[in-house]
Amino acid sequence: MEAVRVARVYDDPSADDGTRVLVDRLWPRGLRKELAHLDSWCRSVSPSTELRVWYGHDPDRFEEFAQRYRAELDDPDRQAALRGLVELAGTVTLLTATAAVEISHAAVLADVLRAAR
Repeated sequence: MEAVRVARVYDDPSADDGTRVLVDRLWPRGLRKELAHLDSWCRSVSPSTELRVWYGHDPDRFEEFAQRYRAELDDPDRQAALRGLVELAGTVTLLTATAAVEISHAAVLADVLRAAR
């Protein structure tokens, strides 16, 4: 079954992960590249620095953050990268360094991908 999942990049990989894609703009602190077990790193779908700083992972701002982030994903360069993620076969696991994955850009991106698949 095809699925889009979200996980922390610091967690151990799972046999159910499928294609593992880091979707953060910055490399995760303290993580050696050979231990990340990534299939790819898609920085271009991450939110802008301005949006990330404004949001600051404040749960009260999540709904507005999600709206603003979805608007950023309409940018042509981001659309091309997004199409690449949509076209991945099988299960895709979006990885982020964020501790609260349920209110992260990766969770919003997962919803966008699920709707497009």
